[in-house]
Amino acid sequence: MTKVLVIGGGGREQALAWKLAQSPSVDKVYVAPGNGGSAGKIENVDIGWLDVDGLLEFAQAKKIDLTVIGQEAAYEAGVVDAFQAAGLAIFGPTKAAGRIETSKVLSKDLMAAQDIPTAAYKTFTDATEALAYAKSRPLPVVIKADGLAEGKGVIVCFEAGQIDAAINKIMVQKAFGDSGNQVVIEDFLKGREVSIHALCDGRQSAIFPASQDHKQINDGDQGPNTGGMGAFAPVSWVTPLHLQTVKDRIVQPALRGLDASGSKFSGVLYPGLMIDGDNVNVVEFNARFGDPEAEVYMRLMDGDLYKVLDACAHGRLDSASVGWQPGYAVAVALASGGYPGKYPKGLPITGIDEAEKLDDIVVFHAGTAMKDDELVTAGGRVLYVTAIGSTLDETLDKAYAAVKLIHFDGMHYRTDIGRRPV
Repeated sequence: MTKVLVIGGGGREQALAWKLAQSPSVDKVYVAPGNGGSAGKIENVDIGWLDVDGLLEFAQAKKIDLTVIGQEAAYEAGVVDAFQAAGLAIFGPTKAAGRIETSKVLSKDLMAAQDIPTAAYKTFTDATEALAYAKSRPLPVVIKADGLAEGKGVIVCFEAGQIDAAINKIMVQKAFGDSGNQVVIEDFLKGREVSIHALCDGRQSAIFPASQDHKQINDGDQGPNTGGMGAFAPVSWVTPLHLQTVKDRIVQPALRGLDASGSKFSGVLYPGLMIDGDNVNVVEFNARFGDPEAEVYMRLMDGDLYKVLDACAHGRLDSASVGWQPGYAVAVALASGGYPGKYPKGLPITGIDEAEKLDDIVVFHAGTAMKDDELVTAGGRVLYVTAIGSTLDETLDKAYAAVKLIHFDGMHYRTDIGRRPV
């Protein structure tokens, strides 16, 4: 029996488990800790993603053939290092390689050293010096906490007063803890933002189609940022030349730089990009699948995910083995009322079975749980309704028809996923 362990508990992890379970090579997929959507080949394991010893003990006891990192906090906690030291196959970066995401300072310095296109920047450990430099730059100016901050450590300042507030929040009040010990202050990049993912085995990479996330909570990109209210792929205006530029000038130089520093990168390298004409600049690097991008990519990927990820883990990726279905995929988040602020939990969810009876619909659970044999809400982003189709408009129509069949009290979703002006 071939057994796989996926580490994490959101929609991204359920999408990965769903695709892995389709592999004819895979007999069982465990998800630690998982959510209320696990069924069939997929089984939850009550181990948190920071419990390195517990995860390792489980993998050894069950003779897990491949472990897949979904949740980024797991690699930062050293899960990959521990598994590799024990001789277990694992897909994801070591803690050192993952610093391309967990340290904005290291990431920007790597880009500078490898001549990877990005915004002009400086880094600071002193709040007074940071404030002076930020105010010397043309507005808007971007201020980033060095470390992970749950997607909230990047502040775009459009006026001088916002600069004072941002520096104070990050460096003085330490709203994000030690992540604010250093800041990156960089110029604002103009253009259109997209996400590119690349599967990497340390030296080789396979570039995914472009996707686009929708971060703000409300239609029209209004309101506070969230973990992601929806995504779609591919992005029609991203050209083959753009994708080749991403591979040649961004992904491969990053892999070479990390390898040269003794931190070979295996896993998903996910640069957030700003594209303006033919110019492609890196906004930031992530070292794992995006969420909700993973939900979209798993619907579009054509092939055996287990074999591809296992090849990456063993340093023998063949980019030709990563294929894509024609057409489009869309994911629409159904969020709890109040998210991204405080929100209730334990509310009954109905309509998923009816939604999945529609053509080309798969609903991925994100923040759900089973309570007394009833599916209930357990997070801010509760579900992702995904659809595939031959055109973007057709795919969106399918997704929103399915959304209308699902209900929980306070359910909120954006009605304009995939509708940004081109």
